[in-house]
Amino acid sequence: MSSFAAPIAEQIWDMKYRLKEADGTALDATVEDSWRRIARSLAAVEDDAEGWEARFYEALSDFRFLPAGRILAGAGTERSVTLFNCFVMGTIPDTMAGIFDMLKEAALTMQQGGGIGYDFSTIRPKGAAVQGVAADASGPLSFMDVWDAMCRTIMSAGSRRGAMMATMRCDHPDVEQFIAAKSDPARLRMFNMSVLVTDDFMEAVKADGPWDLVFGGETFKTVRARDLWDRIMKSTYDYAEPGVIFIDRINQMNNLAYCEEIAATNPCGEQPLPPYGACLLGSVNLARLVAEPFTEGAALDEAALDELVGTAVRMMDNVVDASRFPLPQQAEEARNKRRIGLGVTGLADALLMVGLRYGTEEAAEQTEAWMKRIARAAYLTSAGLAEEKGAFPLFDAEKYLASGTMQLMDEDVRAAVADKGIRNALLTSIAPTGTISLYAGNVSSGIEPVFAYAYTRKVLQKDGSRTEEEVVDYAVNLWREVHGEAELPGHFVNAQELQPQEHVRMQAAAQKWVDSSISKTINVPEDIGFEAFKDVYMQAYETGCKGCTTYRPNDVTGSVLSVASEAKDTTPSETPALVHDSGDGGAEVVYMSEPLDRPAALEGQTYKVKWPGSEHALYITLNDIIMNGQRRPFEIFINSKNMEHFAWTVALTRMISAVFRRGGDVSFVVEELKAVFDPRGGAWVQGKYIPSILAAIGGVIEQHLIAIGFLAGEGMGLKSDPQAEVAVVGGRPQGSCSSCGSYDVRMVEGCMTCGNCGYSKCG
Repeated sequence: MSSFAAPIAEQIWDMKYRLKEADGTALDATVEDSWRRIARSLAAVEDDAEGWEARFYEALSDFRFLPAGRILAGAGTERSVTLFNCFVMGTIPDTMAGIFDMLKEAALTMQQGGGIGYDFSTIRPKGAAVQGVAADASGPLSFMDVWDAMCRTIMSAGSRRGAMMATMRCDHPDVEQFIAAKSDPARLRMFNMSVLVTDDFMEAVKADGPWDLVFGGETFKTVRARDLWDRIMKSTYDYAEPGVIFIDRINQMNNLAYCEEIAATNPCGEQPLPPYGACLLGSVNLARLVAEPFTEGAALDEAALDELVGTAVRMMDNVVDASRFPLPQQAEEARNKRRIGLGVTGLADALLMVGLRYGTEEAAEQTEAWMKRIARAAYLTSAGLAEEKGAFPLFDAEKYLASGTMQLMDEDVRAAVADKGIRNALLTSIAPTGTISLYAGNVSSGIEPVFAYAYTRKVLQKDGSRTEEEVVDYAVNLWREVHGEAELPGHFVNAQELQPQEHVRMQAAAQKWVDSSISKTINVPEDIGFEAFKDVYMQAYETGCKGCTTYRPNDVTGSVLSVASEAKDTTPSETPALVHDSGDGGAEVVYMSEPLDRPAALEGQTYKVKWPGSEHALYITLNDIIMNGQRRPFEIFINSKNMEHFAWTVALTRMISAVFRRGGDVSFVVEELKAVFDPRGGAWVQGKYIPSILAAIGGVIEQHLIAIGFLAGEGMGLKSDPQAEVAVVGGRPQGSCSSCGSYDVRMVEGCMTCGNCGYSKCG
């Protein structure tokens, strides 16, 4: 029997976490082999490696502990990748040389698969004098454009594009331009953006007082605090960015406030980190720990939770020593403080199993109790590890125990830390778990509510036929096993049915016992009034949250998914499906279970590309297949008499043809090729500057896709182009997944996440 609870879970494992040779040959025959690989790797540093390997394997089995994807894919592979998820880079110097040194460090980090955060508040504002060159500064936004362009060219490990977070203080003179930056759809698309909001600013907003915009001790401008707050809110209301980070609260509650200052976070916001700070992530799957679900005796197995948390902390601590790091400063920072970010997933499912409605006061109380238990077990385990292996190098008992988080801890935990020290400076965080939640059987993601009870996934078979595959929430599947065809009870609720205040209540309840932060999206209805929308952020501030991210569907952000609304009025077998509508009344087919076989004959076209300075031309042949009456690309051949090009043209031929044969929206191939630039310089071709010969090939493919009707026009249908076409659902535009082409794209914990293939920009 398969260990996977759903077909999509096995497909996620095969695509993202299964160890394979470069040619695709699987080295992990089963998911159990993957668990064994990870357990053996992380136990290698232990004195009793064999014994701990068994313990680690048990924690991984049945998807009870879910290390983050970088650990699942990279541990035990000997690949030159980092197992850490999150990095905040060094403080950006306010000099040209320093700025571009930081750009280089960012590129190296993203190349190994790390998401990065930067505080751009340290760069002088636009128009400020630059001494010695008789010029005015171009400001931090101009350099953010440079970062954005760099990020577009780098594919991080595991075919994941690098994600970035940009922060700026609420008192920086360019903060108004920062707030408005995402109103331009073509600008800063590789960034998530958040404003660092201070307590003083929030008090000025409440008092309707003035607010100075300052840099280097000079006041550039004074604004009305409430006006600036309204600017932030209006941009977020319209464009879903910038987010808000309550930076003073983060620093006040930081266990390490005595030796670091935080001014930025990782891309999803759950890890506030100091310069060169790094953190790894993992999640306890609460949905797998409920005994007797959907019965009167349903309860979380707290003893099993304590044991699992203890094992998980030890595993994650070992990752600090097992991982590679892009930069030596990151390695030093990680080993000096040994930060880990243990969180949860499946919270909403677990609440459903014990009969609680997500968002109620009772559910919030239970969430707080579970999170406290996790925090206690994590801190006690880390204290025990300190006794066994030593405390983190920068541990100072008096100062550490005086920190905001430690003052909330129970006396027995404080006593253990005082007596033994602690191995890990910070231990808890709640990260986005979109992909690993699917891998674990479609459990609810992180601390988010269930997004939908079920949806229909269209799968294209080798013979061109279509099959439908129901993807059902893990808790709904369990309900069916226990109660058969009985109606879903009234406490089943999804993200669309919740009030924004209920989202905030759950975030605040969890935050009390999370020493880092939480990645969560507060879904608000499209028709929410602006004043009510602002109240959501004020409630988040007043209830102790460390940040706030909302998502309001509209004509700019898009409608994330078309959701049927009568779920509780039907039997589980009739739970409404979420249909990926192509906009023309037909369902969008996005993924093939296996590559299509090649017919004996295909129709196609050959194109000649003469690259300036090259003696021989390239000849590019694109052949098409007819499926369901529509023509789509099937294979490509790239040929040249220039033997210098032989290896890479053969590689490109094979890779692009393999992508074409998998089906779905393959327009991303055009985007990726057109984004490649040659550091030696591009060329002018037919009056247009082309940054590289690969970009020229991308342009040929694009023109062919236009000619066969696969693309509507140049630059259309590509996710990086401001003219991108989108499908329409319910009268609102909706983008497709950049990985598989599916229209099952939703906002989950601050990340646009695909429910079909699991791809997300951030994790």
